[in-house]
Amino acid sequence: MRCLVCQNESLAGSHAELANDLRREIRTLIQDGRSDAEIMEFMVSRYGDFVRYRPPLKGTTLLLWFGPGLLFIAGLTALLLYLRRRDRAISDHPLSADEQGRAEALLHEQDSRQGQA
Repeated sequence: MRCLVCQNESLAGSHAELANDLRREIRTLIQDGRSDAEIMEFMVSRYGDFVRYRPPLKGTTLLLWFGPGLLFIAGLTALLLYLRRRDRAISDHPLSADEQGRAEALLHEQDSRQGQA
């Protein structure tokens, strides 16, 4: 079972006060002769499916099961769309005759400056 305070720590390994109380409650249930299934049912009815490390697949837990995968797919899709848009924006376009002439003039001007230096 998962500690409700620490969230990614087991109930047995947690040092939280609530974890101590829950361990004490579980010990009492064991002494009363309850089975593992009854104890789990008691904990889930009281604290919800979050207390389990592997919640059952049902309508209320679909986001827990599929949320991370959906977020990954959405992020990957956004990244691919961004990269495609960026590639289109920076793709090579041939220079017009006017642009070609200005580029050559700038290069010749730069060559003549370097020759003088």
